[in-house]
Amino acid sequence: MMYERRKSDPGVVAMRPANNAEPSAAESVEPRTGTKGNADRQSTRQAQDWESVSQALARIRQAAKQGKKERFTSLLHHVNVDLLRLSFFALKKDAAPGVDGLAWRDYETNLEGNLGDLHGRVQRGAYRALPSRRQYIPKADGRQRPIAICALEDKIVQRAVAVVLNAIYEEDFLGFSYGFRPKRSQHDALDALSVGINTKKVNWILEVDIRSFFDEVNRDWLARFVEHRIADPRILRLIQKWLKAGVLENGVVTDSEKGTGQGTVISPLLANVYLHYSFDLWAERWRRREATGDMIIVRYADDIVVGFEHEGDARRFWDAVRERLQKFSLSLHPDKTRLLEFGRFVAANRKRRGIGKPETFNFLGFTFIAGKSRQGKFLLKRHSRRDRMRAKVKEVAGALRQRMHQSIPEQGKWLKQVVTGYFVYHAGPTNADALVTFRNEIIARWQWILHRRSQKSALTWSRMKKLADDWLPKPQILHPWPSQRFAVRHPR
Repeated sequence: MMYERRKSDPGVVAMRPANNAEPSAAESVEPRTGTKGNADRQSTRQAQDWESVSQALARIRQAAKQGKKERFTSLLHHVNVDLLRLSFFALKKDAAPGVDGLAWRDYETNLEGNLGDLHGRVQRGAYRALPSRRQYIPKADGRQRPIAICALEDKIVQRAVAVVLNAIYEEDFLGFSYGFRPKRSQHDALDALSVGINTKKVNWILEVDIRSFFDEVNRDWLARFVEHRIADPRILRLIQKWLKAGVLENGVVTDSEKGTGQGTVISPLLANVYLHYSFDLWAERWRRREATGDMIIVRYADDIVVGFEHEGDARRFWDAVRERLQKFSLSLHPDKTRLLEFGRFVAANRKRRGIGKPETFNFLGFTFIAGKSRQGKFLLKRHSRRDRMRAKVKEVAGALRQRMHQSIPEQGKWLKQVVTGYFVYHAGPTNADALVTFRNEIIARWQWILHRRSQKSALTWSRMKKLADDWLPKPQILHPWPSQRFAVRHPR
């Protein structure tokens, strides 16, 4: 594998302790005898843990930055009890258990003893990974997405190892890679794409969809990619244990000999490593050497959007990326990978040629639209995807039916959380209408549920809206314009 000098976009590895709220906030949710003292001691311990861990991670990052081609031969000693404890508290307390049936709070009852035993097994090589439990979650198109749910101790060790490896790979990963990286989010990727379209000479957009990426990853290639930087045999054995642990479904454990187990804690990092070597480095080199005009790239995990100034560049890149991915056992989805004319000048160009309105494309739950402002200038609009919104409303309606006999305050508190969560992600500029639509759809489903509880109900729409105003947040834009936030996050 060739290495080249390139710009990296290093991020600080930061695992924030789960208990960063004030003790009083925790007590108001779940008051227990002696909670205040326990919370204080727990918070102090986590702060001390993070101080010692962050110092070790800083040394790893510095070594990775200074030696871009160096391999790390001794890393497992960084997976100590302090890091395992931080990893435990970073897990979701109410997450579904794996095949071990062990819940977070059960493990916490004897946390120090459990972590000490786990640390000893990891260090002496006696730790064994358990199979993941198969579970299916619905997709927007009606299909089911299979995910793997790890056992609790597997989650702890995977998160600890991921923190150590992130300290290395954050010095290697390129700036246009945003998925599952510290201090990078989906909104950062959305902002980068918006700013690229608005500031570069982008006239064509290529949506790159890798077919069943997490299921098709070639483990031999993955091992070779990891070994470019990691030479600690104990870390490499841990990764192989997780990959080969298999999946339990209907009482049978299977291992497909490929894939990374979508849903496991370590899977996103391994996916980023795989795409860093199979796509990112190659695409960056192609942009420098092959493109004849402007070219932008944004990748969030296996969701990739590439913008071009010239159609010829776009079509040559399309052919080249198909051939490139085939070398690493990956393929493009023939229906979801497509090229469309899109950009600041697309409307005028299509009108001049007598063609209809510009096409739209989707990325990370939003539909990108080449629109106009009130002054008639180009305005890149981002609207919530209608199919995703319908799927979310349907999901909420199903959950409401299960809560039909709850009191109105109980239903209202739960719906407030649902609507607030939706707004937190979708409440960006140009998307106000979608927020109003989503809220009204939720109110309509709630009204239907309340009608079903009583045949004599006289809950009119006007009365229902007043009830909803008592519980549900009003639609409002929560995010700044992409260019404003991008300028803060990436100052030049």
